[in-house]
Amino acid sequence: MSDVPQRPRQLAFDLPLDSRHGVEDFLVGPSNEAAYGLIERWPAWPEAWLRLTGPEGAGKTHLAAIWARAAHAWTIRASELDEAKVPHLVSGGALVVEDCDAGDLDEPALFHLMNAMKARGGSLLLTARRQPDLWGLRVPDLLSRLRLAPSATIEPPDDGLLRAVLVKLFIDRQLVVDTAVIDALALRMERSFAAARQVVDRLDRLALERGRRVTRPLVQEVLADLFPQEPG
Repeated sequence: MSDVPQRPRQLAFDLPLDSRHGVEDFLVGPSNEAAYGLIERWPAWPEAWLRLTGPEGAGKTHLAAIWARAAHAWTIRASELDEAKVPHLVSGGALVVEDCDAGDLDEPALFHLMNAMKARGGSLLLTARRQPDLWGLRVPDLLSRLRLAPSATIEPPDDGLLRAVLVKLFIDRQLVVDTAVIDALALRMERSFAAARQVVDRLDRLALERGRRVTRPLVQEVLADLFPQEPG
């Protein structure tokens, strides 16, 4: 039996991260600059409402938080919306409704909310992953209004923005990594903000459990697990 002491495994706890949603923390690139520009343009929007569309983890919530701070807006999820709440929701003059395409939307309530907010002279920001035609809406007037609403779409990140997002995610976790780690990740991982969060979270957990730094061998292990390459 070896007398060499074994390094004890550390436990990884699901502690909340300090996810900063300030304007100074939003990374702007070709994939999101149009959306960022529209958010910055408020209150000079062409309509009382704006649709913000993008894939999971694209930065919709971050942009919505930036706008909510500027507009002193409340934020709710679409699943929380019902007609009885509309008078109260419009009383603040600005509102974010997130995840409008999650499948549990009260369509008459949203139509009423849009009318009431416009009548009040307020502003409404609606976020969703998909375009309105894919929400499964049954109220034709609501679908027509959403189709015509001013909108901005966040696209998947380009190479430069993906690398910058990875660096920021590591910094948020107080992890110091070499540029070779960023290069290896950007080369192999799926090109999405959600994937960037997933892979950095996995690396953070494994590094903590094993008491190691985030190195290229650890990166290769995680990439092989999360994004297996198709057999050639």
